[in-house]
Amino acid sequence: MKKVFVLLAAITAIQFSFAQKQDSIKSIRIQEVQVISNRATEKTPLSYSNIGREEIDKQNFGQDIPFLIALTPSVVATSDAGTGIGYTGFRIRGTDANRINITANGVPMNDAESQTVFWVNMPDFASSLQDLQVQRGVGTSTNGAGAFGASINMKTGNIPTRAYGELNGSYGSFNTSKVTLKLGTGIIGHHFAFDARLSGINSDGYIDRASADLKSYFFQGTYYNEKDILKFIVFGGKEKTYHAWDGVPQDLLKTDRTYNPCGYMGTDSLGRSMFYDNQTDNYIQTNYQLAYLHIFRPELKLNATLHYTKGDGYYEEYKTGRTLKEYGLTPFIYKDMVMGKDTLMKKSDLIRRKSLDNHFGGGIFSLDYNKGKWDASLGGGANYYYCDHSGQVMWVKNYAGDAYFRPEQEYYQNDGQKTDANIYARANYALSSKFSLFADLQYRYINYRIKGKNDKWDWNTSDMQALNIDENFNFFNPKFGLFYNLSHQNELFASFAIANREPNRKNYTDAEKGKMPVSERLFDYELGYKFKSAVFSAGLNLYYMKYKDQLILTGKVNDIGEPLSTNIPDSYRTGIELTAGIKPLPWMRWDGNLTLSKNKIKDYSEFVTIYDENYDPAGQQENYLGTTDIAYSPNVIANSLFTFSYKQWEAGFHSNYVGKQYLDNSSSDDRKIDAYFVNNLRLAYTFKLKGVKSVNAGLMVNNIFDAEYESNGYVYDASYTASGERLNDLRYFPQAGTNVLVNLNISF
Repeated sequence: MKKVFVLLAAITAIQFSFAQKQDSIKSIRIQEVQVISNRATEKTPLSYSNIGREEIDKQNFGQDIPFLIALTPSVVATSDAGTGIGYTGFRIRGTDANRINITANGVPMNDAESQTVFWVNMPDFASSLQDLQVQRGVGTSTNGAGAFGASINMKTGNIPTRAYGELNGSYGSFNTSKVTLKLGTGIIGHHFAFDARLSGINSDGYIDRASADLKSYFFQGTYYNEKDILKFIVFGGKEKTYHAWDGVPQDLLKTDRTYNPCGYMGTDSLGRSMFYDNQTDNYIQTNYQLAYLHIFRPELKLNATLHYTKGDGYYEEYKTGRTLKEYGLTPFIYKDMVMGKDTLMKKSDLIRRKSLDNHFGGGIFSLDYNKGKWDASLGGGANYYYCDHSGQVMWVKNYAGDAYFRPEQEYYQNDGQKTDANIYARANYALSSKFSLFADLQYRYINYRIKGKNDKWDWNTSDMQALNIDENFNFFNPKFGLFYNLSHQNELFASFAIANREPNRKNYTDAEKGKMPVSERLFDYELGYKFKSAVFSAGLNLYYMKYKDQLILTGKVNDIGEPLSTNIPDSYRTGIELTAGIKPLPWMRWDGNLTLSKNKIKDYSEFVTIYDENYDPAGQQENYLGTTDIAYSPNVIANSLFTFSYKQWEAGFHSNYVGKQYLDNSSSDDRKIDAYFVNNLRLAYTFKLKGVKSVNAGLMVNNIFDAEYESNGYVYDASYTASGERLNDLRYFPQAGTNVLVNLNISF
């Protein structure tokens, strides 16, 4: 971070040195031309939402991007800590995050193995965005982990033409604070510009001990002339968060909603619960991008980007009553001086650390042509990922010098390697001024290998589970569509797309012995209508997403007792997305969206573990349930936003309704998340002070009516006792009641 401070100081000096020169080129406006070829445009026959810089800034009080996109259709956001800071996640149309493709400037951001994005590693990235686009359904061809239900394309900020500075700070409930400093030089010598950000976010969290200490930075430097732009971008994050990912047991929701079981160490002599101080996740991630744009002619442009991401970190856990053998440790003799006896310790409390050291790099390109009836792109990318996974036992309770254990003893190690390459050709062709055709053809190749020992003990071999995976995939992902401009106010589109997705790391490591998971396939049908006028806009989108071999949890466990994902032959999602916006008065606007859907699995069977009188597993019972609902897929999602503007004042009132969600695929009301309705209020006042460009003061009141709700959860254990009684151990993630954030932004 010291280097970043030095860099910011240098930029500040340059800014003031060139401020006077900037005044002499006020009339010069150089529009940065950076084509993101995986973006949908007005005539692309897809369902999508754009969120611009102004909208992002209004909502950006420190919460992660999942909460900033929560106003768009079909999105459900959640937070482990209950505040939107720290570990956060989201679903779109019920699709989970490891099936949603995320890019920044076209560069893949999904972790290659888990296929998800950990937003906690990119704190305050929203402050460096120019805009982002949320595509629902398969979307356009993109780089990285395949879009299998949705895509989010983020574009970082354009270089401002004038020198600027910005200081932004927030503070509020749960000791939440955010400080962001942004500086830019503007145009230097007609060819150069530099831009930087430094951020810090801290929060104690709503859930007990769910603290977050997040630091991040962003820097970009640009050289350009009439036909070329060369941009170097580096951004990174450092996070330390206390674990809150175990959830709150169901029986405590009424009496102790903020209880956090993570780090539990037992009780002290007075019967008080003790928790491990260093039950934390620690990670540093640095992203580098070198982007080049060349304009051959106004209608023909080449974009090419080299990228590299370095990640390094670990999380530490206190585990009680663990079998030493499962960690490669030998039982030891404990000499109890008080009781005066020796005890053979086969189990003991211990502290374990799981570490990651990963590298991800590659290149992407697109050649874009736009002239006359044609809007076409030829693009693709090739990326390589390597990650070293390892685990260490840091400490064992009651250990007193036994030769079979040493601190930081490694108990597993494996490495994952993934090669991912794709090439696509996409074109919009205007048959007439009203009618156009769309085609997008992508070929994608993946090789995924895992070698070494897993973190699970295999009782059958008396060793850590062996991993020896080497899988290849060849996917063809075609997309076709029609766009029809009925009039200057009315538009119609229809599209059909096929997407394929490879299994992720966990699908392999927890697979049934001798049986590997197969890839999933999605057939996506979309039909949409849009209306636009000066005061009113509306949209309607019908979708049908049919899955073949979707990977889901059925309750089955593998031969070492771990839950495994199973390919199911037939499942689907279908629904209607409605959007509307009206501005009846110059100072008032209303925007809303509504999603109504059905999300089903056909011929579904659940598997439930049976325990004997000693609560040892005694097999599994299969229950055929027929057609059931897909877990975490509410049938109703609705948003309403009233915006009021008067002179320097602005207010926004956001309402969000999410219907009932099932925690598993059984459609049982015994295992569900209740529907919830939450309202948030935002106030802002903009004014000027001498010596500064503008000052904006903001207030955000989340959950203004103090609704008591949970946005996420899971089935920790579902089983039958020896007498046939069904037991459900459920865990939930409660969200904060009424909480407040105040914000001050000074621009100069």
